[in-house]
Amino acid sequence: MPQRGQGGKLRAGEFAKYHGLGNDYVVIDSKTFGMRLTPVRIRRLCNRNTGLGSDGILALTPSRRADFGLRIFNPDGSEAEKSGNGLRILSRFLYDFGYTRRKIFSIDTKGGLVSAELSLRGKEVSRVSVEMGQATFWSDEIPVRGPRREVIDEQLVVGSRTLRVTCVSVGNPHCVIFVPELSSHELQKFGTLLEHHSSFPRRSNVQFARVASPKLIDVLIWERGAGETAASGSSACAVVAAARRNKLVGRRVQVRMPGGKLSIEISDDYSLRMTGPSTPVYRGRILY
Repeated sequence: MPQRGQGGKLRAGEFAKYHGLGNDYVVIDSKTFGMRLTPVRIRRLCNRNTGLGSDGILALTPSRRADFGLRIFNPDGSEAEKSGNGLRILSRFLYDFGYTRRKIFSIDTKGGLVSAELSLRGKEVSRVSVEMGQATFWSDEIPVRGPRREVIDEQLVVGSRTLRVTCVSVGNPHCVIFVPELSSHELQKFGTLLEHHSSFPRRSNVQFARVASPKLIDVLIWERGAGETAASGSSACAVVAAARRNKLVGRRVQVRMPGGKLSIEISDDYSLRMTGPSTPVYRGRILY
């Protein structure tokens, strides 16, 4: 993988692949890619048997209000507003491929403007911090159907069960369930039901979370449009915001996911800063 511009920017048909704690994305430059990202093509590219295999596609785009623009596509062809892992991946990609020489820059997403900061070890990016914006629990901003309210520790009927949920937006919608023990079986059973629940007009990301201490939360993640994933930056932020709102954690929290840990800082107004790694995998060119 190139370091700081070695190899140059992506050319026609080219892509780069990165992962953030096992959550992998294909990165393209929409100016040079040369193919329109239709839902059919997105599903084909993300397919792990006949395509490139990924949890989504990050498309670098121009922006009039930030240094860079980003569109995020889920493997089912739908478009996401924001992705914490995706933002860390794009940030490192921009430096690796010579799109920027700066360590701090802004990125425009459908879920709002964010600021990214790179930490270097020698000439390589070691970690990326992203200001993820301010969390909100208001139902009309997430959105969640029903009267306007903060959706905090609310009962939600899901199939034959009643779950207690806290819903939050960090630029995209999340439904957090705090549990005494984590179970992948429970996530598989309820993940898709919660994602497509009638209460969520734009569907929802889903997290089952166990608070191990005021400084550590264990999380399993069901990502909207992708299913169970090893890690998610926006999910980590949403869980910390929900835990903080329920008075379960402090202001600096480690979120431990199957793919690894992210560090989350939360301020009194629920603004969030996420820090974690981004790892290059390979650069390639699409042949079809």
